Amino acid sequence: MRALPSRRSVLLVAVAAVVAVVGYAVFQYVSLSTGIKKSDVLVAPDAAATPSADTNILIMGLDSRLDENGKALPQDIYDALHAGDQKDGGLNANVLMLLHVPGDGSRATEISIPRDDEVALAGCPDGQCTGKIKQAYGLAFDQASKALVRDSSLDATTRQQKQRDAGRTAQIETVQTFLGGIHIDHFVEVTMAAFYQLAQVVQPITVCVTSDTQDRYSGADFKAGEQQIDAAQAVAFVRQRRDEKHPELNFTDLDRERRQQAFIVSLATQLKQAGTLANPLKLSGILDVTKQNTAIDSGLDLLAFAQQASQMAGGNVTFFTLPIERFGKNSRGEDVNVVNLEQIRATVKQLLSPQGSTPTPTPTPTPTPTGKSSGTKSSGSTPTGSAAAPATPVPVTGTSVPPPTALSALSGGGIPCVK
Repeated sequence: MRALPSRRSVLLVAVAAVVAVVGYAVFQYVSLSTGIKKSDVLVAPDAAATPSADTNILIMGLDSRLDENGKALPQDIYDALHAGDQKDGGLNANVLMLLHVPGDGSRATEISIPRDDEVALAGCPDGQCTGKIKQAYGLAFDQASKALVRDSSLDATTRQQKQRDAGRTAQIETVQTFLGGIHIDHFVEVTMAAFYQLAQVVQPITVCVTSDTQDRYSGADFKAGEQQIDAAQAVAFVRQRRDEKHPELNFTDLDRERRQQAFIVSLATQLKQAGTLANPLKLSGILDVTKQNTAIDSGLDLLAFAQQASQMAGGNVTFFTLPIERFGKNSRGEDVNVVNLEQIRATVKQLLSPQGSTPTPTPTPTPTPTGKSSGTKSSGSTPTGSAAAPATPVPVTGTSVPPPTALSALSGGGIPCVK
């Protein structure tokens, strides 16, 4: 008869297992810390945050079809992204999200900034002082490229990072000013390829749409209701901005903002329920993607951020989209969002108030395709108390149409069903 293991041997095995798990976690953390692209554009040693301080993180999603080193991607990724023959895609920050994490551990707030908001661009990059908020990065990158092209002391990789740092600085400063002087403590920069590759690691992903919808430009083709999608469909889901099945619904960029928020909520829910972050193989895949196509500021503590993200995956975050007044055209003939600057700043101040109170939604009339209010209650709203006297607007001319339904809070947790 085989002897039962002693308590001591069982304890040793348990300790060995714990050491192995901890060692693996440390290895992955060190690997990620040394492999990910880092930037010093936000380094400020004299203003180091205390552990209890609130943190503002700007998430920038670039429309570039290149990796963080400026290299071309594999053809299968271009095919999945519906990128066509355009291999660079520019360097506009097509996704801008401010993540506010309270130091006391209370509910976090994510604020989506519509990419076409017409704003003042920090530093007037390439001589352009106003434009779409997403353009700050690309214009500053281009300006730096022209200035550095004759510097033979720089290798291609160093030149690329200096150009990107110029873009990051301009984008961060533009957002800070636009939001009323809100200080950005950290940034996370991701490319389209990073999004696709992350989706490949965690697919299938569960999403939900309110009706059948199709868009040949993004590749979107979804049936009404909850469904599981693969990585290529995930890219289409967050990029869709027109609806060929229901053109009368006036699908716009603001609806795309809502899709992005809903995807994050769905993904966080799935990661938590499936225990993905505890799966060594999937975790390794996520870390590999992060190292390839993501950049952060050098002051961001990845371990602390991962712990915060774990808490938010449980639904401890609320999503908002900043309001716009109407659609219009600027002096260059570009389609833009016309915004009330004071309203924007009042809204942000309320959302990030020290009391951490959640704004009470106010019904907003739903515009009809003719631009007239239907008088019905909207499916979204803007925060109460955000209205303010109009600020001096950025010059916008040309015809404009009423905006689509404003978007309200979207609580984290579960699988939200969106347009």
